[in-house]
Amino acid sequence: MKHVYIETFGCQMNKADSEHMLGLLDEIDYKLTEDIDKANLVLFNTCTIRETANHRFYSQLGIAGNKKKKKPDLLIGVGGCVAQDKRSWLQKNFPYVDIVFGTNNIQRLPEIVKNAEKGKNICEIEEELPLELPELPVIRQTKVTAWVNVILGCNFNCTYCIVPSVRGRERSRTPEVIFNEVQTLAAEGFKEITLLGQNVTAYGYDISSNYSKEKATFGYIPEDPEHSLAKLLRHIHDIDGIERIRFLTGHPFHVTDELIDAVAELPKACEHFHIPMQSGDDTVLKRMARVYSVDKYRKMAEKIRNKMPIAAITSDFIVGFPGETQEQFLNTVKIVQEIGFDACNTAAYSPRPDTPSAVWENQISGDEKNERLRYLNSVVNEVLEKKNNELLNNYLEVLVEGKSQTNESKLTGRTRGNTVVNFDGCESMIGKLINVKITKANPWSMGGEIIKGEVSLVN
Repeated sequence: MKHVYIETFGCQMNKADSEHMLGLLDEIDYKLTEDIDKANLVLFNTCTIRETANHRFYSQLGIAGNKKKKKPDLLIGVGGCVAQDKRSWLQKNFPYVDIVFGTNNIQRLPEIVKNAEKGKNICEIEEELPLELPELPVIRQTKVTAWVNVILGCNFNCTYCIVPSVRGRERSRTPEVIFNEVQTLAAEGFKEITLLGQNVTAYGYDISSNYSKEKATFGYIPEDPEHSLAKLLRHIHDIDGIERIRFLTGHPFHVTDELIDAVAELPKACEHFHIPMQSGDDTVLKRMARVYSVDKYRKMAEKIRNKMPIAAITSDFIVGFPGETQEQFLNTVKIVQEIGFDACNTAAYSPRPDTPSAVWENQISGDEKNERLRYLNSVVNEVLEKKNNELLNNYLEVLVEGKSQTNESKLTGRTRGNTVVNFDGCESMIGKLINVKITKANPWSMGGEIIKGEVSLVN
C-alpha cells in the first residue's frame, strides 16, 4: 500500500477537487495519510486567487522539498490553479517537483502518477475542459454534508480575477448526472449537499438549446432557458434522505426571480445566498467589470428578504482596488451596514499576474489597504454581533455535523443560514436536525444548548 498526503488551498471547489483526486489515486492503491512523513506522494492542490494562499503553498512546498532530500523516492506533485497558471515557472524554480498538472486534466492523475513513479518528470496542462465532462470517483472527507460540482469555470471577465484563465469557461453537468450523484449520496447517509460552481447561479445556461456562446462571454441569461439552477433545485429536491440543499458561489447578475422563488418555495432549500458584492461603489464596480450596480444588488437583497425574512445573505468584499478613493471605500462600509450582511469574507486587493488591474496605475499602498481592511472588518463584526444577538434565546434548526474542531467535548453544526453553532450533546445526534436554543452570540459563531427532552427533528 502507498500513501498520499494532500494539502488543499483555497475554495470549496478545490476541496471538492481534492476528494476526486483521492478517488482517482485509490484506483492505483494510494491511501490518504495525514502524516506527511508516511507519504510516498505529496500533492498540493493550489489556489492563485489570494496572495496569502500562495505564500502558504510556497512555504509548504519548500518543506516538502527538504523532506525529499532525506527521502529521494518521495514524489511531489502540484495541481490546481497555480499549476495551471505558472507551469513553466514551477518547473524552473522547483526542480524537485515531479508532477505538475492542471485544473482541466484531473481525470488523468492515475496515469500521470504512474509515469512519475518510473522516474519521469511530468508537466501536463490542458487549456480547456474536455467537451464531455468526465465522471470522477470520489473519496469524501465528510460524513454528513457533501459537495457536488454542478458547473465549472466562469464566463465573466472581472478585471482582478484570474479564474476564467485557470478554470476555463462555464461548463455545466447534466441534471441527470447530478441527480444520480445526489441519489448516491442520500443512499450513503449524507443529509446535506452543497451545489458548487465558480458561478453556480449560471448553472444550466450553457446546456440549454437557446444558449449563445458569443453573448455568454459578457454574462447573460438566455430567454426561458431549459436548464437553470432553480430548475435543478426542483429536480433534486424530493430525493429521499437529503434534508438540506445549498449552493455557492453565485453572481448577482444571475440571481433571478425564478431562483429566489425556488428557494422560498422548496422546504429543503436553505435560505442562504452567498453572493459576492466586492464593492459598495458604482465606479469601482464598473472598473472591476462586475456588470451590476449597487442599486441592482440592493434590490436583489430586498427581493430575497421580502420573500424570506429569515434569509441569510453573505458576501465577499475587496478593499484597496486600484484607484479606490477613501470616499469610494466608505461607500462599501455604508452598504455593509445598510444591507446587514449575515457574514462577509473580506480581503485587501492583491494584484494577480495576467489580470488587467494588476498593471493599472493608482495602485493603493499596502499600509492603506491594510488600514481599510481593519476598519471594514470592525464594521462587519459589529453588524454580525448585532444580528447574532437578536437570535439569543431563540430556537434554531441545526444540522449536527460532528465534534467541534476547537473543543472536542462539544458538537458543532450549522443553521439553515450557515452559521456555526457549538453545543453540548451526544455523538448519536450527529447527522440529525435538532432544535438548539441560542445562548451565546459571537460574530462568527454561536453557542447553544439542547433543552432536556428535546426531540430531534429527523429520525
